[in-house]
Amino acid sequence: MRIAIVDTGLGNLRSVQKALIRLGADACLTVSPEELEAADGIVLPGVGSFPAAMDHLKRHGLVAPLRELVTRKTPLLGICLGMQLLFEKSEEHKLTLGLGILPGQVTRLPAEVKLPHIGWNTVMFLRPHPIWEGLEPGTWFYFVHTYAVEAQEESDVIAVTEYGRTFPSIVARGNVVGVQFHPEKSSTAGLQLLGNWLRTLKKRRPPSSSA
Repeated sequence: MRIAIVDTGLGNLRSVQKALIRLGADACLTVSPEELEAADGIVLPGVGSFPAAMDHLKRHGLVAPLRELVTRKTPLLGICLGMQLLFEKSEEHKLTLGLGILPGQVTRLPAEVKLPHIGWNTVMFLRPHPIWEGLEPGTWFYFVHTYAVEAQEESDVIAVTEYGRTFPSIVARGNVVGVQFHPEKSSTAGLQLLGNWLRTLKKRRPPSSSA
């Protein structure tokens, strides 16, 4: 199974790649629209600022291909900043438009809590979804972020986490899934979640025909 990891040029890409390879995927880093199109699934990771990440995607001509591939039902997993990029806009540094795949915006966590939000926190599952199969409500995952999503559609929110406010920590709609935490840094639970995502891809693949 071939997984294309979008090279956002922003942190921790190799850790994501290594985790997917450990789970048996053929995972490559790329900024090639052709490699994205040829993949069974796409991972959009990221650590850093929303504006810088969107500028990077625009420079490499990836915004339109990502939107088109999602429309064509290619599975896409957004991780941390990659999840935020799925939404319409962010207030980080300046108002910046995102990919607009999911409705909603990205806003700063409350100043009353220590920022950035770094470390382990619990994820409370709100509704059944294959991404968390085999995991218990309240499972701990590793977070690093200062901004969080405000989803417009409640049905897109699969799980939430508390830190200053309640924010979506897993979102999903059709072939698109986003996680605010870092599964590649979240030990056994993180590998379980990534493995669940890979299994959903296998179920989507057409059976091979014999001659």
